[in-house]
Parts: sequence; structure tokens; C-alpha cells
Amino acid sequence: MKTEIITRGNLGRAAEIIGRGGLVAVPTETVYGLAANGLDPGAVERIYAVKGRPEVKPLSLMVHGAEAMDRCWRRVPPQARSLAEEFWPGPLTIIGESRGEIPEIVRAGGSTVGLRCPDHPLTLELLAGCRLPLAAPSANPSGAPSPKTAAQVLGYFDGKIEAVIDGGECGIGTESTIVTLADAPFGILRPGALPEPEIAARLAADMCIIGLTGPTGAGKTTALGALKALGALCIDADELYHELTRTDDSMRAEIVGRFGPVYDGDTLDRKALGKIVFADSSALAELNAITHKYVSRATFELLRAHAMAGGTLAAIDAIGIFEAGLDKICCAVFGVLAPRELRCERIMAREGVSRDYALSRIAAQPGDQYYIDKCSACLMNDGTAEEFEARCRAAFTEVISNGRKERLPRRALL
Repeated sequence: MKTEIITRGNLGRAAEIIGRGGLVAVPTETVYGLAANGLDPGAVERIYAVKGRPEVKPLSLMVHGAEAMDRCWRRVPPQARSLAEEFWPGPLTIIGESRGEIPEIVRAGGSTVGLRCPDHPLTLELLAGCRLPLAAPSANPSGAPSPKTAAQVLGYFDGKIEAVIDGGECGIGTESTIVTLADAPFGILRPGALPEPEIAARLAADMCIIGLTGPTGAGKTTALGALKALGALCIDADELYHELTRTDDSMRAEIVGRFGPVYDGDTLDRKALGKIVFADSSALAELNAITHKYVSRATFELLRAHAMAGGTLAAIDAIGIFEAGLDKICCAVFGVLAPRELRCERIMAREGVSRDYALSRIAAQPGDQYYIDKCSACLMNDGTAEEFEARCRAAFTEVISNGRKERLPRRALL
């Protein structure tokens, strides 16, 4: 057999070879792949034989776009469409639950199949012309380095395959990242050219995230509990801040560097720090700038992990949600308000502080009008706990049913 070298002007020849069961090496943005008709078991069997690939290892299919998901998978999770919209064409293989029409040899007897849309004009043109999904692992003998040029492919398979499309040197040189969405939790099965945080950030940016804010003692914890009952990942920024004061050495260094010895051993002395910042608005602003940076970073990490676990709903309870910029990732931000005297009693009971100290905390925070002006809506906590919980559930359920009105860029959650 003589291996043909096919160039741009003769891609119809490559489609013809594939249509009759032949093997054609194709260029992608990562490495060259060894392609065959993914619906032809005999052609796929030749890929295994030529590569020396164990048949217990499944193959992924190259496709022209996201429309192939409906053809190849039993169900298409919305997360898959989102990833395809963001990263295809590109170095991402997405695994879903296979339809029965996909040959067993492609699936290696399993129930899933991976799909990938390569970012190379020649291979995309070939896929459009073939109108077939192509089984196309890397064009190398199993265990050998993946080829980045047509010449390297010929070095491996000259005379063993029908053709190679010469598309020049592959730019990335690293295989695609493989993510499985077949079942939750999702996972990265093979790290590759697309970093995992980029994938997780895209999924997190598609979640419905509800923000809660309001002055100290107003009842945000109760509202957060209502969201937890609705299945949300609940992030209490205050709790996260306290955890970070114990565990994040960089944050601790910044706090001590600005405010002096406000730690008692490994524990932040909140009262000592409070005496400094609640009496000086500029000092409070500096503390907030430090804490917002670290709390936001940790919040994004939690949201990305929740999205990779298959989560679609999350909530953030943060007094400084606007100052930290966390409102920008929320579908809606609710302000939780309560009468001043009731707030004072709650702070005293919760933290064991004096009335004067509780009032100083209240005075250092914005008044109700601030939240009325900035929030999507406000929830007044001036009745029984049961009444407030019911008010919260109704408001949150409406937001969840409406979903996100604008799609966030993934960078918002990186």
C-alpha cells in the first residue's frame, strides 16, 4: 500500500477513502489523529490493529459541532452544550452517555462515548464533507510520542494507512483534555491542552447563583438556610473569612502587616481588630480590601468545585457582596433587613458583646436605604421565623425558575 499525501485542494479524496473504510491521518490543533468512519466497526478495528492499541481502551469521535451530541448521545446535559459553545472547536473531549448506534468497539464495551470538535480548518472541512463522526485517536503507535507533523505520521505508518492530510505543524502539541459529563460528579479523565479551571469556571458561570447581603444581625443566616433547603451550595462569606484567618498564611501576613499584633497565637483577636477598624473608616476600607480579595478567591474555588460535582444552584451570603464584586456573578442579590433594635439584640446574644459594642458594629455599616438602592429586592425580617422563611422561599423559587438572564464569561469565575 502506498500512503497518499493529501493537501487542501483534494479533501474530497480523503472523504472518499474514509467512506470506503480506509484510514486517513488528519491534523488538529493539538496533534495528528488517525481517523476512520466511527460508525464502521471494521474500519475502527483497523485503527486498533495499526496502532497496536488495546481494544479495552475506548475511542473518542471527532465531530463537526455540537449538533452531533444529539446524534451520538442518549441525552445531552446542558453543561455539555455550554462547554461546546465556549470551547469548540478546540482541545476538549466531552464524554456522554452513548446511543446504541455507536459501535461497541468504539465504546470498548462501555456505555459512554467522547466527542471532540477539532480546531483545524482542513479537518473541519473533511468532517463537513464526510457527514460522519470520525474515530480518531492520536496517529502514533501506542506508547510512542504523538506526531505534530505529517512527516512524523509517515515515519510511523507509511505504507500502513491509506492517506495523511498535510495540514502543517500542529500548534499545541498536547492532546485534548477529556472531561466526563455522563454522571455527576463530573471529572477530568485526562488532563490536556485545556486547563481544568477553565472548564470548571465555564460550568460555574452557568449556575444560578443567588446573593444575600444586609447589615449584621438582620437574619441572613435564616435566608441562607432556606436556600440550602432548595438544594443550593451555601457559602457564608463571614465563616469563610474566619476560616481563612486561621488557614491562609498570606492573608494573615497582610492583616498583621497593616494592623499590627491582632492575633492571639493562631487566632485572630476580632475585638482587638474591631477596635481599630470600627473607629476609623479608612482602616475598615483597608481591611475590607484585604479580606475581599481572599474571600472572593476562595468563593470562586468553591463554586467551581460545586459545578464540577454537577451543581446548578449556589448562594453567597456576604455583607460586602458589592464591594467585593461578587454581585456580578449573581442572578439576583437580596438584601435582608430587620429593625435596628432587633439586630442589636441578636448581635449581643450571638457574640457575647456589650450593647455599646453591638451598636458600634451597626453604626459602621450602611443603612437600610443602601441595600434598597443596590439590591435586586429586599426581604424584611420583622415577623416570626416561619413567616420570614416562607417569604424567602417564595422569592428564591421565582429567581431559580427564571434562571440566569445573561450568560457570564467564564473569566468571571477564574
